[in-house]
Amino acid sequence: MANELEEMMEFNSDIKHMPEVEAFVENVVERFNVGPEIYGNILISLTEAVTNAIVHGNDSDKGKKVKVGMNKGNKHIVFKVTDEGPGFDFSAIPDPTAPENLLKVGGRGVFMMKQLSDLVVFSDNGSTVEMQFKV
Repeated sequence: MANELEEMMEFNSDIKHMPEVEAFVENVVERFNVGPEIYGNILISLTEAVTNAIVHGNDSDKGKKVKVGMNKGNKHIVFKVTDEGPGFDFSAIPDPTAPENLLKVGGRGVFMMKQLSDLVVFSDNGSTVEMQFKV
């Protein structure tokens, strides 16, 4: 989806870095004059993707890194999140809206990313996710 990343940040797999991710989103939104609805979609999607990378991808191993990048196209912004984990089968994620999953804790991050982004693409066996937003 994204060719060359315009901006990139990298940090250890520690949830304490989430404020940096939020600041990264705020900077991008301000720089490209993104409206409030798209801002919310980006913020929720990116924080879900980064949380998944830290907790599930890298198993909260502070020795492993998470990379977050952004690329601005003519009519869209693409965010890319990569972890150093083994990946996962992104085609086998249970539907969180199915009756048997409604009361389960967790399992909604990828669903929300797909609902709030215009396009979501997993690669590298699931250890990389790219999310596109029309602006």
